[in-house]
Amino acid sequence: MPLKVRVVQGRSFSKTVFLEGRLNNETVATLDAELKKIVDSPTTVVVLDLADLEYISSAGLRSIFAIQKTMAARGGRALLLSPTPQVQKVLEIVNAADLAAVFTSLEELDRYLDVIPRKVVEGR
Repeated sequence: MPLKVRVVQGRSFSKTVFLEGRLNNETVATLDAELKKIVDSPTTVVVLDLADLEYISSAGLRSIFAIQKTMAARGGRALLLSPTPQVQKVLEIVNAADLAAVFTSLEELDRYLDVIPRKVVEGR
């Protein structure tokens, strides 16, 4: 199954990347092309929605790690939303993602995102 990538503008500072299918050596270029567009924009928060991601290989993990590193370097964040159980297990095993940045529901993510503007204004 090919990888489907859909990017949706969220709040003024965020974009959500919906991934569907398999993220592996054959499909990672599709994700990387979309992430490059995001990196080239003023976005400070990238949400990777993994609810429909069936499989992730080491190539996919490298892309996730790279976007986390890039966003952190510019004072932003890359967050993971709703990973499937199999993808969650891979993330835990390889410790490739900051598991504090993995959210199990949209409501949980929204609560987190509501705090970000306040932290910026308050200087924390």
